[in-house]
Amino acid sequence: MQTTPQAASQPAIRSALPLAFMAGAAVGVLGGMIGLGGAEFRLPLLIMLFGFAALQAVILNKALSLVVVLTALPARLAAVPLSALTPHWGVVVNLLVGSLAGAWAGASWATRMRSSTLYRVLAVLLVLIAAALIANHVGTLHYVDMPTAATVIAGVIAGFFIGVVAAIMGVAGGELLIPTIVLLFGTDIKIAGSLSLAVSLPTMLVAFARYSRDGSFTVLRRYARVGIVLALGSVAGTILGGLLLGVVPEAILVPGLALLLVLSSVKVWRHANV
Repeated sequence: MQTTPQAASQPAIRSALPLAFMAGAAVGVLGGMIGLGGAEFRLPLLIMLFGFAALQAVILNKALSLVVVLTALPARLAAVPLSALTPHWGVVVNLLVGSLAGAWAGASWATRMRSSTLYRVLAVLLVLIAAALIANHVGTLHYVDMPTAATVIAGVIAGFFIGVVAAIMGVAGGELLIPTIVLLFGTDIKIAGSLSLAVSLPTMLVAFARYSRDGSFTVLRRYARVGIVLALGSVAGTILGGLLLGVVPEAILVPGLALLLVLSSVKVWRHANV
C-alpha cells in the first residue's frame, strides 16, 4: 500500500500559483468545449508539469473534480430542471449499485499498486478515455433495447466498471456515463448529461472517502494553495470553454484532444521507468 507520500519533484511547486491557475484554466477550457469537466486532461499535467507522484495526482485530481462537479450542478439544474430528472431516478439507482462498489474497489486497488504499476494503468486508461471521446463525438448513439432484467444487470456491470475507472483516474466519469445512459436506457442526451452528474457525485464521494484512509491523502493539505488555485482556474476555464462551445468544429477539436490524451499517456507511461 502506498502509505508514505512522496514530495512533488518540483521544489517551487508551492510558489507556482500563476502556473497552477493557467493550467487549471486551460484544462477547464478544453473540457468545457466538449461538455466535460476536463479532469482527464488535468491528470497528466499534475504528473508531468507539477511533478506529483501517481497516487498524489489521482487524489488531487479527484478533489478538483468534485469541485468542478459541484459547480456544474446549479448550471445543469437551470438547463434541465429537477422535475425533468425525477422520472429517471431508477437509472441513477441502477448505475449507482455498481458504481459505488466500483469506486471503493478502484480506490483500494490504486492505493495498493506499486507506483510504477499505477503510472502504467493510468496511461492505458488515458487511451481508453481518448477512444471514448472519439466514439462519443463521432459515432451516433443508439438505444439498445433489451429485456428489463438484462438492462438492470448491464447497468450494474457498466456502473462498476465506470466507478473503477473514475476512482483510479480521479475523474467524474461523464465521458463513460453519458453514452452508457443513452445506450442502455434510451435517455435523451441532454437528460443523460444531468443524470451522469447525479451518479458521479456520490460515486466520487465514495472514492474520496476510501482515499482519505491512505497516507498520500495528505497531499491535499500539503499543497492546499496550489489545489485551490487549480480549482479556481478549472472552474473559470470550464465556464469559458462552455461559452466557446461550437467555436472550434468538432471534426478538428475532438481528434486533436484525443491525440493529446494519447501523447499524454505515452509520457505518463514513461514515468513508470523513472
